[in-house]
Amino acid sequence: MVLGGATATGKTGLSLAIAQRLQTVILSADSRQVYQDFDIGTAKPTRAERAQAPHYFIDICHPTETLTVAEYQREAQALITQMHRQGDWVPMLVGGTGLYIESVVKGLQIPPVAPHPQLRSQLQNLGQPHCFELLQQLDPLAAKRIHGNDAVRTLRALEVFYVSGRALSAQQGQNPPAYPILYLGLDCEPERLGHRIAARTDALFQQGFVNEVEALCQRYGPDLPLLNTLGYAEVRGYLAGDYALAIAQALTVQHTRQFAKRQRTWFRKRDIQWLDADAPDLLDQAWGKIQTFLTDTGPTVASRLME
Repeated sequence: MVLGGATATGKTGLSLAIAQRLQTVILSADSRQVYQDFDIGTAKPTRAERAQAPHYFIDICHPTETLTVAEYQREAQALITQMHRQGDWVPMLVGGTGLYIESVVKGLQIPPVAPHPQLRSQLQNLGQPHCFELLQQLDPLAAKRIHGNDAVRTLRALEVFYVSGRALSAQQGQNPPAYPILYLGLDCEPERLGHRIAARTDALFQQGFVNEVEALCQRYGPDLPLLNTLGYAEVRGYLAGDYALAIAQALTVQHTRQFAKRQRTWFRKRDIQWLDADAPDLLDQAWGKIQTFLTDTGPTVASRLME
């Protein structure tokens, strides 16, 4: 099963409660929680929380390494297959990185091309209009699916072409898994989500987020790419003397809200059974959907849980 949704919707808390009832494991689907030492700013489950249920795909990479979506997909699929062979496991994929989730639930065929920072830098220097014109010439099918202002996807398509010698569109496809999947999502109204984000950001700063970023800068250098991600970049600016701490926190809230808006748009286009993150009976609602799913698709597991 899957539990997805935007940041700060409460996925960690609900997933722990479900995992304990299901007597199962959690497969993290968060593209930053895979990295060691990036703890507070990624809202990584604490050691105490991870002790409540086995967790996978947390702290599996050194911050100077890069975990590609293809690598994540391969490892997650292998782990899920292993658990299914044990007969009574329903592993739970939990997170807000939509592409990680989709790579598993849709079986995306992903070109095995790792990021090439130097190539991307050269392409970025050309400017997005020129890059998109190149893409239209080199991979017109991909260009039809990518907006002309979408620099991220444009660069990725060009990167795949120049590294592999084959168009991205010729290497893409889907091979969905044969097993059934229950896809639950957590969401709430934008205003309430904004309050959740502000409260969580305040908690992160209270927990020592600034000290974490300072230690990371000293250990890995301020130019580490991960330090240019949400929250870390804003605190790094404060540490560099660009603005006051209050501004860094306000910017983190603002940018997180913008990120959550993009996440909600992405997830809303998927076939998901939605749950209100603020519902007082949230766990009961989720558990009801899980029991129905298990009864319909996994009688062995369902009978064990209902004993």
